[in-house]
Order: sequence, then structure tokens, then C-alpha cells
Amino acid sequence: MSELPPLNTETLWAILEEKIDDATVNRLLWHYLGYRYDDNSQTWDTTHVAEDWKQEYPEPPDFIANRPPTVKLTRSIPAENKQLLKEELGFKGYKIGEFGPRQTRRATAANWLLSYRKLHS
Repeated sequence: MSELPPLNTETLWAILEEKIDDATVNRLLWHYLGYRYDDNSQTWDTTHVAEDWKQEYPEPPDFIANRPPTVKLTRSIPAENKQLLKEELGFKGYKIGEFGPRQTRRATAANWLLSYRKLHS
């Protein structure tokens, strides 16, 4: 796997503005959730993945293509961090008629990553 972009404000905006492809957004989420790919065994190592994620998703899910893992991601954001996109990035949301499930899932991904950054910095 190629190198991931840093978890910084520029990367979060690039997710929201669709300047980073879906595969990289997924890889960022997988990384910070604890999933690691073992090239030798060609399997996913879930040693550092939280038990509830590991049970439900023994292999990392596609957050952009599928709603259920994104719902789980949303629910895992602490209540005090739910508005970080607005509070820290000043993100006003997408315009009506210019967004769909994919953009909503990318916003959820960015918010989860922002919450992760706040909790672990």
C-alpha cells in the first residue's frame, strides 16, 4: 500500500472537496481504526482494532460504498465531537442538490478523523 497523507487540516479538506480518492479515504480510516495489512500472509491484522469493530468487520469495510459501516463510524464519534467539521474547519456543508450518499459518507469520514485527531493529540 502506498503512503497515507498526514492527518492534518489540508487532508481533511481534501476529503471534503473530493481531492483525495475514495480508496485513500478508506485506507486512512482503516489505519486509524487499527487495521494493518500483512503482506507476508496476505491477510488483515486486527490486533489493534477495537473489539466491536473486529467482531463486525474482521476485514476493513468500504466506508464510502456502504452505509452500515458509516453509521457505525458516526455512532462512534463522541457527542462533544459531532460538530467538529463546523467548529474547527468552518465547514458549512454541501449545497442542496449537489451532494448524495457518497459526499455524506466522506463528510462522516472527515469528521471521524477530526475527532480521532482531537482525542489522540
